[in-house]
Amino acid sequence: MAYVISVNLGVRRETEASEVGVTGIDKRPVLEPVFVQAPGPRDTGIGSGLTGDVVCDRRHHGGDVQAVYAYAREDLDWWSGELGRDLPGGCFGENLTTSGLDVTGALMGERWRVGDDLVLEVTDPRIPCGTFAAWMAEQGWVKTFTKVARPGAYLRVVSPGLVRAGDSIEVLDRPADGVTIGEAFRAVTLEPALLPRLLTGDGVTEGFRDKARRRLTR
Repeated sequence: MAYVISVNLGVRRETEASEVGVTGIDKRPVLEPVFVQAPGPRDTGIGSGLTGDVVCDRRHHGGDVQAVYAYAREDLDWWSGELGRDLPGGCFGENLTTSGLDVTGALMGERWRVGDDLVLEVTDPRIPCGTFAAWMAEQGWVKTFTKVARPGAYLRVVSPGLVRAGDSIEVLDRPADGVTIGEAFRAVTLEPALLPRLLTGDGVTEGFRDKARRRLTR
């Protein structure tokens, strides 16, 4: 059964890796239920979909398409073996640490029911940035993360609700001709031959379709 291992909220931290000087990548597990809602547009909304979470750089993070970030415990465990260090829930900056769900294999446009009322829709893969690299403090982290292609998934909020550790995750719907999070990530990083799939696949966000069009015209 797929379920939420931990719900993680960001703590504001100073960093030299971000142009705004602060980051909310330090996500820490909380025990109490958290209300999740659509945060609105990136530039004018509340940032994160999770009440109490911190999004500092609104130019590149947050907003309706990136309301929630999920990462699989199975992938964290794999990374833990590769890096030789413990990786607690939230350490990749994810809001939901999941178990029993292939997040990389999730389809863009796929919908999940989390707990009783919350419904989320898979949108885009996470693209690694300098802030993530500085937080992980691993040499060549962006290149390594990109090569492995286990990016985790951003989600939009379809129906608001509460989420807590232990909540079940049920896949409600999957696009018929969908593109997986892993495929989309590889298309815009190391495998440009996959870019045409982003133009034709069901459920692909307009942002990623535009990204594919721009790269195909170069």
